[in-house]
Amino acid sequence: MNYWRQSKNNIYVAAHRGWSEKYPENTMLAFRAAAELGVDQIELDVRCTSDGELVIIHDATVDRTTNGHGAVADMTLSELRALDAGSWKGEEFAGAKIPTFDEFIAFAREYPEMTFDFELKEYPEGEREALAYEVCDRVLKALDENGLTERSVVNTFSGKLHEYIYKKHGMKYRLHVYYPIRHLGTDMTLFPYSYSYCACVFSDQKGDFEYIDRCGIQPWAGASVRDDATVDLAIRNGAELITCNNPDIVLALLKQKGYHE
Repeated sequence: MNYWRQSKNNIYVAAHRGWSEKYPENTMLAFRAAAELGVDQIELDVRCTSDGELVIIHDATVDRTTNGHGAVADMTLSELRALDAGSWKGEEFAGAKIPTFDEFIAFAREYPEMTFDFELKEYPEGEREALAYEVCDRVLKALDENGLTERSVVNTFSGKLHEYIYKKHGMKYRLHVYYPIRHLGTDMTLFPYSYSYCACVFSDQKGDFEYIDRCGIQPWAGASVRDDATVDLAIRNGAELITCNNPDIVLALLKQKGYHE
């Protein structure tokens, strides 16, 4: 099955951390609401707890999105699961939990046509370098074992980690990088736009999108797209996917303008 039918005339919509404008980000509430809305893709973030469990949370600390305090890396899974990850967004979401990676994988299997963007938040730096590679390997293995490899992109702000995946697996995994190149760090030996599948372009300039096109990979637009004006700009620039916090609005606008099947 061809999961990747996006183009400049059929722009995919990815829900950034789920439907994060309306629901608490990176929770099952946000993911399920986005899926039921009919988005083409869900983006999520993967981190590791102190006891080696994989969880879905963006920040390095729990302070912004839960009622707790401290670093994710210093907390056990049970400590994280005891936190309220919903009330900060609204009392109606009280009691929402930080999902485990396994919980998300089980959810993903319920939507056999959807695509996914797995962002690896453990970077191969300092004393956590070995852990970053281990987490990466575990995520890739889970994609393989659950039939998700062909409908996923793997994303990280670490060019070094992208190279690790590419050197180990070739083009098996669709790699999602960033433009301008400075967003990938400096510890790289390869040109990242030579082996990647797509690049999120942090720019509103058509020339930057055209540059990524010329590199032979897909230009995707980031989460600054949210309304009629920014959707029109993404269309003019030639974006083939839009990652957004308000997928309800962006999806409706693209359909109205004839840019989403």
